[in-house]
Amino acid sequence: MFTRKLSITLVITALLAVTAHAQVRVTVPEEDPGPPFYASLERAFVPHTDEWAAIAFLRQPGCVPDDFNLLDLIDVPAAFGCALTVQGHLIYKNAPPPVDSAPIMANLHGLGAVPVWFVSWPEMQAALADDVLTVPEILSLPSLRMGLASFFKETQHPGNERPQGAGNGKVEITALGTLTDGRTFQFQVREMGVEQQSVTRHIKIEFN
Repeated sequence: MFTRKLSITLVITALLAVTAHAQVRVTVPEEDPGPPFYASLERAFVPHTDEWAAIAFLRQPGCVPDDFNLLDLIDVPAAFGCALTVQGHLIYKNAPPPVDSAPIMANLHGLGAVPVWFVSWPEMQAALADDVLTVPEILSLPSLRMGLASFFKETQHPGNERPQGAGNGKVEITALGTLTDGRTFQFQVREMGVEQQSVTRHIKIEFN
């Protein structure tokens, strides 16, 4: 009996070791081109309070095609041609694409000047009404406040690779920086998808 229990324990330990070993960590941008999108924004994820919405650009906004709908999120391969504003690492369950379609975790931090734009939430809601949001459209909004984050950290757990299934991802962002008018800003959000619905656990947007 003891021998059998020992054998089972060894098998379980071996399986856990294989599973742990199977995960692959790659650095951005040295080993991986990074997220295939321009900004942390999509239909299911528009960070906002009752007053303000925030858009953090993981790639330089000046490189985004004028006609690209940011709500579509992914733009392959065009997005890879735009310079990143972040670096960090990704963890894949098995291996990078084409083996896995997305990482199970992304840890990114800013390079010192991550563009973060703020628009009044009522104006953003009006802009989103046609299900299209482009950079020129954002630039035309009267309430737009543009800033650069000297500190930026984002952690992503893409939903399509989580056990709960697509639409159950998680995003956490913390950004501190300065607006073009000299004021400072703080932006924090912790959001999780639950059954295809985005649920904000915490959000803070402040200007000083």
